Amino acid sequence: MLRVFSEQLMNPENFVVTIELVPGRESFGTSTDTLVGIAKDAFADGRVSAVSITDNPGGNPSLSPDVLGHEIFKHGLDVIVHFTCRDMNRVGMESRALQLARMGIKNILCLTGDYSGKGFGGRGTPVFDLDSVLLTRMMQGLSERMMASGDPEPFFTGCGVSPFKTLKSECLAQYKKLDKKIDAGSSFVITQLGYDINKFNELIRYHNEKNASIPVIASVYLLNPKAARAMNRGKVPGAYVSDTLYETVVQEWKTPKEGLSAAIERAARLSVVLKAFGYRGIHIGGIHRNFKTIARILDRMKEIEDTWPNYLNEFSGKEKSAHYVYDKVIGDKTVPASTPSLKERLLEHWPYRMISSAHNLFFDKTFRMAPVYRKLAAFLDSKNKTWILKRGLEDPIKIPLLSCQSCGDCAIQHAAFLCPESKCPKHTRNGPCGGSQNGACEVYPDKDCIWIRAYNRLEHAGKLPIFLEDKVPPRNWELNKTSSWINFHLNRDHQK
Repeated sequence: MLRVFSEQLMNPENFVVTIELVPGRESFGTSTDTLVGIAKDAFADGRVSAVSITDNPGGNPSLSPDVLGHEIFKHGLDVIVHFTCRDMNRVGMESRALQLARMGIKNILCLTGDYSGKGFGGRGTPVFDLDSVLLTRMMQGLSERMMASGDPEPFFTGCGVSPFKTLKSECLAQYKKLDKKIDAGSSFVITQLGYDINKFNELIRYHNEKNASIPVIASVYLLNPKAARAMNRGKVPGAYVSDTLYETVVQEWKTPKEGLSAAIERAARLSVVLKAFGYRGIHIGGIHRNFKTIARILDRMKEIEDTWPNYLNEFSGKEKSAHYVYDKVIGDKTVPASTPSLKERLLEHWPYRMISSAHNLFFDKTFRMAPVYRKLAAFLDSKNKTWILKRGLEDPIKIPLLSCQSCGDCAIQHAAFLCPESKCPKHTRNGPCGGSQNGACEVYPDKDCIWIRAYNRLEHAGKLPIFLEDKVPPRNWELNKTSSWINFHLNRDHQK
């Protein structure tokens, strides 16, 4: 009999356990058989509600989670399929979603996804036609359409969040983005990996103040030296392992048997603390060989559940300079805001003030001159002369100032007058991905994340309440290479 993940998770009396499986680059073979074997054993054990299956993690090609999920699904264990925006445009994503629905797989974790890795002949083209917020909206629309056509069960969509951030701007951007995902239709949340109990506490407190009815599952990872090193060096976007913890893990694994036992104990201790904090489940990763390790973690959790306060100090090792929205569970409150530098004022605050003033004069439909602009736009359009405005004025201003890509459906006003098409490699229109580190872009670490820049601009201007408040639709590709100014005044773009 199928164990239904959504039913178990939405029952507040349950503490659910899910397992993350990571397919490799083979359709058959030992590693694939091992994943199916773990799922079979998990179903037989009875304590696991579902397995989640990654979608080309790291942007590198691997066996599709859809086909592996369908195979596991037939063995009776429910499946959560990771669904990223990296490799398909919106047409391909809708087609894939319909395929999953036909296969009976309805639990979808909607993710923007890692940047593209290497496939045949080198790096693949990163698509990112939608972001995780827009993907969630698309799934909601498909659910309504499917149910209207007779399918009795909608998609059960979830989202990710990375609370392990250092800067105030990064922290609040992640939480505001989480709110947008839930508003778009996310029914559950799975956190990124991390070993900072204060950040876990911060997330659940923030979330429960706004969306307590939406269950949150915390990721717990079985740390070995290789994984700990990758997370410590920032190679796993959004994950966090401190220097001290990494060094401890390396020492523990000098004897592999002792290292495994220490990793199991650490995972169990973190899990019981998270359960006490109010998380509705744990999402166990780092299991690649067999189910026995998971069983040991769950057995140990049962033994130590009542002594969870004893373990708080073990997981409080975030950098002292990190920002925390609330007082820490362990340790002192930190970090006052810094004063803007001259460089910041020159490159961020003054340009924002200038562009904002111009925008209010020329792109406010309630402004008294708006009817004049509309008539001029209509005249140029009727004479097929919009190119005069675009080439003679719009491009000379927007290309050097914004690195404009001429998308024709401008979204700079949603990002404090920064261009998400040219400045964000994932083209996110609804807030940052989870991969920034100390404010730096996941893909180009020598550049600042545009959403962190947008936060700083708005904070300095006293307009922080509008940060990530807009519901931004996907880019309209029919307007590509046309004048965004004309499109705005003729109500062709998304700002109708």
